[in-house]
Amino acid sequence: MADDASAHSDVLNATAQTQLKSIIERVERLEQEKSEIAEQIKEVFAEAKGNGFDVKVLRKVVRIRKQDRAKRQEEEAILDLYLAAIGEI
Repeated sequence: MADDASAHSDVLNATAQTQLKSIIERVERLEQEKSEIAEQIKEVFAEAKGNGFDVKVLRKVVRIRKQDRAKRQEEEAILDLYLAAIGEI
């Protein structure tokens, strides 16, 4: 395995190796931060649930607020059309 590492180290020069290592370390740090943020979001939803809010609906509200208003209205109109067409509304 050590022989493989030395053979492959010739492929990239020292600057490229340093850049590659830096990029990988940055991605690893960001992945860790993402994991920590996901845990914080989970805690906020748990708090909301503890206060009597419906977490499923809260997640939907957050998702809707991310959408462009015009695009959302267009999707809702098409949804209403489809539901009306099959007799659901």
